[in-house]
Amino acid sequence: MSNPETEQPVAGRTRPVWLLAAALLAACGGPATSSATAKDVVPDKPEPKEDPVMKPVLLAMTSHDKKGDTGESTGAYLPEIAHPYAVFTRAGLVVEFASVRGGRVPLDGIDRADAVNAAFLDDPEATRRLHESLPSSAVDPSRYAAIFFAGGHGAMWDLPDDPSFVKATARIYEAGGVVGAVCHGPAALVNVRLSDGAYLVAGKQVNGFTNEEERAVKLENVVPFLLEDRLVARGGRFVGAPKWQKQVVVDGRLVTGQNPASAAGVAEAIVTLLRKEKTP
Repeated sequence: MSNPETEQPVAGRTRPVWLLAAALLAACGGPATSSATAKDVVPDKPEPKEDPVMKPVLLAMTSHDKKGDTGESTGAYLPEIAHPYAVFTRAGLVVEFASVRGGRVPLDGIDRADAVNAAFLDDPEATRRLHESLPSSAVDPSRYAAIFFAGGHGAMWDLPDDPSFVKATARIYEAGGVVGAVCHGPAALVNVRLSDGAYLVAGKQVNGFTNEEERAVKLENVVPFLLEDRLVARGGRFVGAPKWQKQVVVDGRLVTGQNPASAAGVAEAIVTLLRKEKTP
């Protein structure tokens, strides 16, 4: 995570990170660091063509739009959609969108100062497909090479117990696919069991929004549970970093990230694993 006193390039100009931090603090993890630059929006070479062989990546999201009884809105955290989407599409992967209820996805963390966010919001096809998302009940796991869960505090309420996403995650993983999640997205993994009855995360190194980070945004008594604690209770070997620091943990075909700063890194690790699986 960057130092709030440093400057960071955003869309070809410098912008103090502290100006972005306040807007992002309460949404999904405090001061979110983005590595958005002008070339994220205007590449210096043509975009790669879609891979005709690789199955699509399913980008899965919450449909929940309220933080408990606080009256505050939440949803899926836009940087954790836009940054991974940019990584996947630059790699030539097809990305499809799904959410618990389908249709329009509630968004949090909308900040056009982030060049990658702005590029995503200005892409009419991407935003159309996002807001026509497939309901989880209609997901066919056999179609996907990987499933990636974006975060946002909303994920804590509906992803853990959504039976369709739970089943799809297990099937994709057991078929040799990759499972990824970032920030509060790993909430989708806490109830996933494999065919032998074991939890997906049991015995594996995992990461997600930490207890320290949840307390820092003062939502530890609002969320239904603390994600770090629940992952550990399911047998995960939690590998956290200091709050707001980028942290991506890879254990086999399971990739998890700690906070918004980790979103692009999780996607990059997923791309690396998919390319490795594809190589004879």
